[in-house]
Amino acid sequence: MLNRRSFARLAGVCVLALSAAVPAFAEPIVIKFSHVVAPDTPKGKAAEKFKELAEKYTDGGVTVEVYPNSQLYKDKEELEALQLGAVQMLAPSLAKFGPLGVKEFEAFDIPYLFDGYDSLHKVTQGEMGKKLLAKLEEKGISGLAFWDNGFKVMSANSSIKVPDDLLGLKMRIQSSKVLEAEMNALGAVPQVMAFSEVYQALQTGVVDGTENPPSNMYTQKMNEVQKYAAETNHGYLGYAVIVNKAFWDGLPEDVRGELDKAMTEATDYGNSIAKEENDKAMAAMKAAGTTEFHQLTDEEKAAWKEALAPVATEMSDRIGADTIKEIQAAAGTSM
Repeated sequence: MLNRRSFARLAGVCVLALSAAVPAFAEPIVIKFSHVVAPDTPKGKAAEKFKELAEKYTDGGVTVEVYPNSQLYKDKEELEALQLGAVQMLAPSLAKFGPLGVKEFEAFDIPYLFDGYDSLHKVTQGEMGKKLLAKLEEKGISGLAFWDNGFKVMSANSSIKVPDDLLGLKMRIQSSKVLEAEMNALGAVPQVMAFSEVYQALQTGVVDGTENPPSNMYTQKMNEVQKYAAETNHGYLGYAVIVNKAFWDGLPEDVRGELDKAMTEATDYGNSIAKEENDKAMAAMKAAGTTEFHQLTDEEKAAWKEALAPVATEMSDRIGADTIKEIQAAAGTSM
């Protein structure tokens, strides 16, 4: 039979054992979110919004570390880093999934596939968007959302008004067979280059020009090293927010539910400001006066569309003619 002193000693041992088995403060789940653009772009602001909401809704149970401007990985490296688990979350441009083997995403690079944000959102926010994201599962990736940036302008250090103005120019593109075909159709020389290297390449003349939405052009200060630009709005640049599937599936269900909620709200926020951010960037660049922007006439826009029309046909075998038609049907556009 235990005396009072022995009972107290045993009780103390039990308390210590319990406290060792159940830590008072569990370590937060860390999500490293890497991306390649500036914090003050639509993607950068949406990433920060997700961080804010994820940490709020999980009451600090999740910590989101956002690494912008290629601080961790360049755009050529980040997908492999995600698959290896070195980072948990990315928002790469849609062109990046072609080299991964999911070529259907390359349809987003087809020139003049969308008439604007409304027709685009019929795809990215509809059943077609869900169908495309589901194709990433076999690559060990879970697709969570589509995030907008915007529609691209062409820029160079020589005047751009009509398609022939790009003849012979070395134009930087991101890695995409569709964008290679686009530049070839215009008689330009496509140069694949990491996003983080573009400013210096433009500054030193390694490339003559590039294509980007205004927000990327402005936040990377490309307007300081590009004398001319044409408001072609010829192609869309957007992103898919993705996570390492094993990491995502391994999260507690209640935590994943709160993160889904945070992602939905961050997506709504980011997509709601995308056009505004691009409009503000365009206005700021025009005010700076370092780049002369040309607004296309109806005749000039028709010439750009005609010059770029063969790209969809040329890429149909690679992407899938049925996929292109399905996206067109969802978007309510025709080419």
